[in-house]
Amino acid sequence: MKRRHFIAASILVGLCAFTGQQAMAADKADPDKLRVALLPDENAATIIQNAQPLKAYLEKTLKKDVEIIVTTDYSSMIEAMRFGRIEVAYFGPFSYVLAKSKAPEIEPFAVGVEKGKPNYQSILIANVDGPVKTLADIKGHPFAFGDQASTSSHLAPRALLAKNGLIGDTDYKPVHLGKHDAVARAVAAGQAPAGALSETIYRVLVETKKIDPSKLRQLALSDPIPNYPMTLQGYLKPELKEEIRKAFIELKDPEILQLFRVEALAPASDKDYDVLRDMAKVLSLDVAKL
Repeated sequence: MKRRHFIAASILVGLCAFTGQQAMAADKADPDKLRVALLPDENAATIIQNAQPLKAYLEKTLKKDVEIIVTTDYSSMIEAMRFGRIEVAYFGPFSYVLAKSKAPEIEPFAVGVEKGKPNYQSILIANVDGPVKTLADIKGHPFAFGDQASTSSHLAPRALLAKNGLIGDTDYKPVHLGKHDAVARAVAAGQAPAGALSETIYRVLVETKKIDPSKLRQLALSDPIPNYPMTLQGYLKPELKEEIRKAFIELKDPEILQLFRVEALAPASDKDYDVLRDMAKVLSLDVAKL
């Protein structure tokens, strides 16, 4: 009798565990709350405040609770996506490439369109009173970048400098300041003779009078970079993924779109970002190891 009771209890425990695993899988594929991460390229509190209209729109459209998340840096956002701590993420182009190399199941589904184009550029700037007047003058001086996983504040300008015969740690000293606005402020203040950031963010900083353009000179613009992609977890159920795609692609509210600094969102695919993988090759970067 004891043996039969033991076998029955074991079967019951196994069935409960299996049922629990099924429930967890179902919750993961169709969670009650969607965690949406936005890039930490400016102050986190400001980003979250500005994202409240997006949160309200998504909750109404998707009929789910939505939490807006801003991670401490690009790397922590990649890790959050990798380990399923967020369901939807607005990556920078290169940080998406890095995330995809670590979590192949994530899917880009939308890209920002600004002035009719799904791309943007990096701007290289110098302090107007400093020693750097041209790209060639960068040799022998520090150069300010943003986050190492940033496209327009690191990868694209670094590739441009390499094409002009300037190699980091050999011809100039790379200095990483984390955020785009930090680069612009450091160069304007003369704390760094030159640096690079998103041209779009630079224009916003000028328009909002957060930097004085008279203290800066433009050195160059990078080649076009594919815009920031919206991505989602591949393990979400197909119906939910389609609802998320539709919610973003059909987004028309200018106030919400301004959060992404775009006029609209268009469909995107992974191959759109092969140009970033090519830039990494120019710099001999192994994205899987970054």
